[in-house]
Amino acid sequence: MNFNRYITAAFMAIVTMLVSGCFPNNESSPYEKVKLHGRTMGTTYNITLVTEKNVVDKTAIHAEIDQLLVDVNQSMSTYINDSELSRFNQYRGQNPVQVSPELALVVTEAIRLGQLSQGKLDVTAGKIINLWGFGPDKRPDVVPSEEDIALARSQSGIDKLVINGDQLTKLVPELYVDLSTIAKGYGADVVAELLETRGINNYIVEIGGEMRLKGKKETGELWHVAIEKPVSEKRAVHQIIVPKDNAVATSGDYRNYFEENGKRYSHIIDPHTAQPIDHKLVSVTVIHPSSMTADGLSTAMMVMGEEKALAFAEENDIAALLIYKSENGFIEQSTVKFMQYPK
Repeated sequence: MNFNRYITAAFMAIVTMLVSGCFPNNESSPYEKVKLHGRTMGTTYNITLVTEKNVVDKTAIHAEIDQLLVDVNQSMSTYINDSELSRFNQYRGQNPVQVSPELALVVTEAIRLGQLSQGKLDVTAGKIINLWGFGPDKRPDVVPSEEDIALARSQSGIDKLVINGDQLTKLVPELYVDLSTIAKGYGADVVAELLETRGINNYIVEIGGEMRLKGKKETGELWHVAIEKPVSEKRAVHQIIVPKDNAVATSGDYRNYFEENGKRYSHIIDPHTAQPIDHKLVSVTVIHPSSMTADGLSTAMMVMGEEKALAFAEENDIAALLIYKSENGFIEQSTVKFMQYPK
């Protein structure tokens, strides 16, 4: 079998385009741009800050961000055997388990979005994801059998995970929770909140493609974001948006997949069928105040397909852009709420 590995589909480029003047764009400007980079959650992060010159201790704030993201990973990763989430997944009892407030917050939002999407976002589908080779387990040599898929489905379901305050309970001992559809967004949120507690109110935080933005650049320009064209062969800009003080998340099936016998299997799995998605929708971008919520919503809508996703977004007042394939190329549709953001 030939597996093609690609990085996450949630890639976005930050572009420089003039919008308005607030901070002077000259050498006498009291403002400076600070860029910070690193690795976390199996991907990279890129942060740009705008502050008064010589006010921020770059080394100290970088170290704080790194430690914060280490803590998030140690809590929510399925790739770390002794992470808080991994220990919960390894537990085979059905008594409530005390978890950290941070993990409880993310699981609570995951359950809410799972219920809102009628199970299309299901963080308990970890065994199904692993079965298809998109989790921490080794990739399978063959496409999973119907028997293995049926077993994994019987051991998953958002209704089998219960949270009460900071206590998490499995209703099925083998339940396996995978927060990869929401954790990077949460990471972007907590980094943004850290910056604001340090008095930094002009920033763009990006973790593995999930973003949180606020304020303006050092030149007074509003932050601009390029939504990527959904093609695997190259990177190209599809549309420029101005998200303002919001988060942006994109889910797509065009970079993370494997191929067998000429058929492509997406990393996005429909929890109801336990199969990789197979429809015309190739990319969903969501704008929302919370990167965690935008992250989860974009994945849920990718699972739904173009018609159901658009109806879901309109019904729930979600700012969303959908791109899907047609015989004549790509077609895009956006919700009414999204229309305020394109440049």
